[in-house]
Amino acid sequence: MNKSFQGGVHLPEQKELSSGSPLRWFQTEGDMVYPLSQHIGKPARPVVKKGDSVLVGSCLAEADGFVSAPVFCGCSGTVKAIEKRRVISGALADCIIVENDGAFTMAEGVGEARDLSEISNSEIPDIVQRAGIVGLGGAGFPTHVKLRPKDPDSIRFIIANGAECEPYLTCNDRLMREYGDGIAAGLSLVLRLFPNAQGVIGIEDNKPEAIAAMQKAVAGEPRMSVMPLQTKYPQGGEHSLIRAVAGIDYPVAKLPADVGCIVENVGTLYAIWRAAAFREPLFSHCFTLTGDAVKTPGNYFVREGTSLQEIIDASGGLKEGVTLKKALAGGPMMGFAISDLSAPVQKTTNGLTLLCEDGSELALKKQTACLRCGRCTTVCPTGLLPELMADAAAKGDYDRYEKKLYGLECVSCGSCSYICPAKRPLTETFKAVKAEILARRRAAQEGGAK
Repeated sequence: MNKSFQGGVHLPEQKELSSGSPLRWFQTEGDMVYPLSQHIGKPARPVVKKGDSVLVGSCLAEADGFVSAPVFCGCSGTVKAIEKRRVISGALADCIIVENDGAFTMAEGVGEARDLSEISNSEIPDIVQRAGIVGLGGAGFPTHVKLRPKDPDSIRFIIANGAECEPYLTCNDRLMREYGDGIAAGLSLVLRLFPNAQGVIGIEDNKPEAIAAMQKAVAGEPRMSVMPLQTKYPQGGEHSLIRAVAGIDYPVAKLPADVGCIVENVGTLYAIWRAAAFREPLFSHCFTLTGDAVKTPGNYFVREGTSLQEIIDASGGLKEGVTLKKALAGGPMMGFAISDLSAPVQKTTNGLTLLCEDGSELALKKQTACLRCGRCTTVCPTGLLPELMADAAAKGDYDRYEKKLYGLECVSCGSCSYICPAKRPLTETFKAVKAEILARRRAAQEGGAK
């Protein structure tokens, strides 16, 4: 039996909409918009000004601290402005706007092949840092920080996350099927930093072609293997994946490195290989356009800064006679609703799902009081008590929520909301409570500092 974790739910996958579509390059024609904050950590700091000429691979903004990442241009053209624009979150954010000349002229040195054997181990994290690589599974944590744990010798597993458990999304599946050698090469580079670690590529068993492709890619590599995983959501969550691959349970408050693991998305490993082998900074990544409202779902290599609307239009737009009810950055479980489709693709945007029905709206119409059935508890992958957490949230008892019920350890996977027969918006409630608790904590710290 393939490995898995405790809890979780079995979801309608909806991957057949795009899984048969090979990855292809999307060449944007419009202006490119680059938010300065595309990752966890401090926003990048602009190094260009209005009127500057830029090329593919030019640095637009440099990292502003250790937990930060630079932003690179994916087109050639001219810096049109540095101003606030609407981004995927719906917020107005500082952005660099580049007028795309359509030539996609590469900056000097970008794309030049480099012999990996000539790169020392100590250079690898620096290459990753300079390339602006962040976690491409959605979190967006600067990757170079993960590659510099306090005790490298204590790391036992480098886990390549190929689970792609989110419904609808298939770009990582296609990346593994078509570019498995590059992913394996990226994993090999990371393993050079951790002499006591094994590299394990975890893939859900609903992706047999990806499993076969990655097994072929790592054949003959004694420190690398492929582990088929049970298809169950959220198998691709960091904690679920570590539990399935390494058999380790640990509090969310701890980091994977604290228990001897480092988890990297397969897209991140591919980007590491491109940065090392071809001096290529992160200016593009794989992306799925999907949903029952889309005329032609597909998988693309998309340049950051590309307008979501341009991708939709170039792919044939919506189906005839269809009304778009909901647009999601990502998938229906971990993704979030967006209202402005002119927003640009960011480093962490791995898909766009366009739907004919709004599941949240339908659930709201059917919502009832809690039935005390306990289903939410049985599916929680972290072992929490969502029913009691919701009660504490309703009463404003944040102390109980945090300290007695460990509510801050919720990973916002949405499993409890999905399984709830009363259709209660549990995950949305927990996100709001977490934000409130953290805001109060920051306010207290700022008050104490004064």
